[in-house]
Amino acid sequence: MADFRKVFAKAKHIAILTGAGVSAESGVPTFRGAGGYWRKWKAQDLATPQAFARDPSRVWEFYHYRREIMHSKDPNPGHLAIAECEARLCEQGRRVVVITQNIDELHRKAGTKNLLEIHGSLFKTQCTACGNVAENYKSPICPALSGKGAAEPGTEDARIPVEKLPRCEEAGCGGLLRPHVVWFGENLDPAVLEEVDRELALCDLCLVVGTSSVVYPAAMFAPQVSARGVPVAEFNMETTPATDRFRKSWKTLDCSFWLACFPVAASSFCLFLISFPGALWHNSS
Repeated sequence: MADFRKVFAKAKHIAILTGAGVSAESGVPTFRGAGGYWRKWKAQDLATPQAFARDPSRVWEFYHYRREIMHSKDPNPGHLAIAECEARLCEQGRRVVVITQNIDELHRKAGTKNLLEIHGSLFKTQCTACGNVAENYKSPICPALSGKGAAEPGTEDARIPVEKLPRCEEAGCGGLLRPHVVWFGENLDPAVLEEVDRELALCDLCLVVGTSSVVYPAAMFAPQVSARGVPVAEFNMETTPATDRFRKSWKTLDCSFWLACFPVAASSFCLFLISFPGALWHNSS
């Protein structure tokens, strides 16, 4: 803990990597693990280009359900602490960037400014015809989806005609919209990855918060940082596969690498940060 205080106080460019664990205490379903189903399907059965091509109505019902849930969810203390950390350090001329795998926009809602959403957003759409990407917070996103998307097993598919699904509003287009999220089997946006690489190359401290670090390429972000001798601190309820990788690297690399794994709930990260004395926020260098 003392080492973390010292490193944090001197850091001028902090990268915070977050995942589903940050949003868990906001009541955001992850569709992972036991019981992680929508109707009878797992997320990986629906979040693919192939699933959308086969049955765009079913896939849109799934995402409509998720969008409607998020309209009622608020950032938890973990999101707020990260946003406050960014704001406080910004006043001192220090930079904090949040690189998240989450598509729920709760970091944005909490007030985070420097945010890279590497898997996209539930509240953006992409036209399958013209490629236009646009924000969309409509509830429902189209009239035909009103009252649809119930997650209970046994719920019948709505079988909405494709022409009544969300359509592009760009002049002269009208193409079918899809959620602007990275589906299984798709690559991340090269422009976003370029920004991520730039931030990771500049950071002098990396915090891993609420993510198991097993989904690629995000799984390599923290190891990429640690490989050049930059401290990495992990905030998870338990150790993850990344924890062991870091520790092995620490033993074999001749560098100033340092790791601490703090066993706290991601939302308790806020208490962890704000409980530090004011001196922690002061850049002592």
